[in-house]
Amino acid sequence: MLTLYIANKNLSSWSLRPWILLKMLGTPFHEVVETFTTYGKSGNSYEKFKKFSPTGLVPCLQDGELLVWDSLAICEHIAEAYPAAWPQNKSARVWARSATAEMHPGFHALRSQCPMNCRPQTPIQHIDEALAKDLARIVELWESGLQSFSGPFLAGRRFTTVDAFFVPVALRVRNYKLPVSDLCQAWIDQVLALPAMQKWMEAALREVDPQA
Repeated sequence: MLTLYIANKNLSSWSLRPWILLKMLGTPFHEVVETFTTYGKSGNSYEKFKKFSPTGLVPCLQDGELLVWDSLAICEHIAEAYPAAWPQNKSARVWARSATAEMHPGFHALRSQCPMNCRPQTPIQHIDEALAKDLARIVELWESGLQSFSGPFLAGRRFTTVDAFFVPVALRVRNYKLPVSDLCQAWIDQVLALPAMQKWMEAALREVDPQA
């Protein structure tokens, strides 16, 4: 059986991505939660995570003797055994891979100004130029997928890797009350209402966050 190492559900957006994909695919896996030792400081957590992850980061997937690190690499590995991880339609698949790759290293203003947290946050009162640019691109991207492939998910009728990669953004939009279009809001409402996401958020709210 697959073993997925993750960190705090309330804080780790990277852990959420492969976790929700596996859940939505119905793929059995063993979940191991290794909490951050300190929030915002990598030292102690790095040494702790290095015991199971070669980078000292989460998530990390163990598949028999294979070790897969980095959320995108994990999702691609999952897709080899479960092709439904990507859309079947070629055009949708190309779009989904491109959008996922854009999310993987991008949207720095959103990440820094609206950190991952499943608990309600203080709404953003002032959206600066950098954050506005990130939000505009996200709306453009989501609307492109929803309109091109007829929804209800970003690349068509099924939840795929591209949805998994943007679920943490959905949490940020909701919790920081960021402005998006009605079409995008409908996608957010749908993915956050998924039973698997409800379980993730319930577990996140029970956690005690590490102190900085």
